[in-house]
Amino acid sequence: MNKVAILTDSTANIPAELMKEYNIQAIPLQLIWGKDTFEDGVTLTSYDFYERLKVSKVLPSTSQPSVGKFQQTMLALLDRDYDVLGIFLSSKLSGTFQAASQARALLPVGNKVEIIDSQMTTLAMGFQVLMAARAANQGANLSECARIAEQVRLNSGVYFMVDTLEFLHRGGRIGGAQRFLGTTLGTKPILYMNDGKIESLDRVRTKSKALERLGELVTEKCTGKTSIRLASVHANATGDAETLLNTASQKLNPVETLTADLSPVIGIHAGPGTVALAYMTGL
Repeated sequence: MNKVAILTDSTANIPAELMKEYNIQAIPLQLIWGKDTFEDGVTLTSYDFYERLKVSKVLPSTSQPSVGKFQQTMLALLDRDYDVLGIFLSSKLSGTFQAASQARALLPVGNKVEIIDSQMTTLAMGFQVLMAARAANQGANLSECARIAEQVRLNSGVYFMVDTLEFLHRGGRIGGAQRFLGTTLGTKPILYMNDGKIESLDRVRTKSKALERLGELVTEKCTGKTSIRLASVHANATGDAETLLNTASQKLNPVETLTADLSPVIGIHAGPGTVALAYMTGL
């Protein structure tokens, strides 16, 4: 039986040490800034991105990896006798999943490659990737790893606060938060992922209250559940993310916590100051 390699994209935001430990490969999305093209998190780090964003008069655009890049990566893993499970950014936010699916269709007949639409992004997707990779590391086959990823999707989620809806609006990813446009002056929108899309939930007057609300929402989802995992992710807001994670952890006693910077590709759509809290239970 072949081993299973887990493939994802750069928006999963999984810490580098875990990527290395479980041999997870991430294909970077692209960020186009004027005449420059960067690979998300590879040739442009989160720190450098936010430093440049402070002084740039032009906002960058983003692009999914090419079909050829996916095909090349999949073939390389198949040639090393791996079966491949790809778990990618929500198809309702990006063309990444579609590009991966097209690449899979171009592979030789009989290839053992499965592609999953995470319907999430950042570490809410990262939990799917991590748990599938851990199962693969323990000898699970391709269908078992795919089933675990699907179970994680059904038992996880993410809530987030943005400083402004400007960036989501400009990037066309605003989804159900559209109703808050023009009415959020002085407030902090609370959003969440639902069925692969960004939806609006609440508006809170101050950042501290918004962070408190994120913690309350995740606590409601996790109370009474087992094997709770939490992850805080932020766009140039380290202190807020750490405070949120610590407060939630004291209430929920998670078996695992993670924290990460939002990748530049997600950061440009969410905007500086964004803080998210992802959760997973039951596995």
